[in-house]
Amino acid sequence: MPEGHVVHRQAKAITKLLGKQIVTVDSPQGRVTESARELSGSTLVNARAHGKHLFIGFEGERFIHVHLGLYGKWSFHQETPEPVGLIRLRLIGESSTAELRGPTACALLTAHEKKAILARTGPDPISGDNPFLTHEAVLRSNSTIGSLLMDQKLYAGVGNIYRAEVLFRHGINPMTRGKDLDRETLDLIWADLRVLMKHGVRTGRIDTVRPEHEPAAMKRAPREDRHGGEVYVYRRDGQACLVCGAEVMVTDLQGRHLFWCPRCQR
Repeated sequence: MPEGHVVHRQAKAITKLLGKQIVTVDSPQGRVTESARELSGSTLVNARAHGKHLFIGFEGERFIHVHLGLYGKWSFHQETPEPVGLIRLRLIGESSTAELRGPTACALLTAHEKKAILARTGPDPISGDNPFLTHEAVLRSNSTIGSLLMDQKLYAGVGNIYRAEVLFRHGINPMTRGKDLDRETLDLIWADLRVLMKHGVRTGRIDTVRPEHEPAAMKRAPREDRHGGEVYVYRRDGQACLVCGAEVMVTDLQGRHLFWCPRCQR
């Protein structure tokens, strides 16, 4: 599932390519034909992301809400190709077309319905939201910080990679209970997530290693992985920790792989 920085990049792309334009909207797959017909011929104002939710705004305070889930994907074209495959939604502008396939959610919302989704979603580090209420909830929780960081009602947009990497960077064992942490530590985690995730928006990669642990500094080969980017522990199980040399471990936590260093994160 894409992490929050990917959705923010998609929002920027849609706004850049189609913002302030009258667009043709259709649904070649037929799943959202009625909503597409209602929007077609109106002005696409902009697209905005919050966590893993994307809201494409149209005139009249109408919004297409998209959540990619595990299989959703956007593609962008400088022309309008013939529809191929199961395209849920197409947005056709003056010189660009955006195609959406396989999302978990794709629906036309009113401003009130959009507000309801935002109300049940936590603050977004990329947007600079205030994490005060999230920290209050974490400090009262018996759940592990490894679980809490993946809770979208607390940390919007944080996924498996950012969860593993930010805990490593702060030397926190992922099985530590929220109530056993302190506010200063949570503030540091939030600030670090903001830096790392905003970097992801700019570059399209997740890079979390500090300069002294980059390939050139350590005289090692760059990481080869379809996710891209240089990381400390994510999908490095069985390999040596870049900091201490211990074997990086992996386990399952709530159905997701959790990576950590047993020495650096005692």
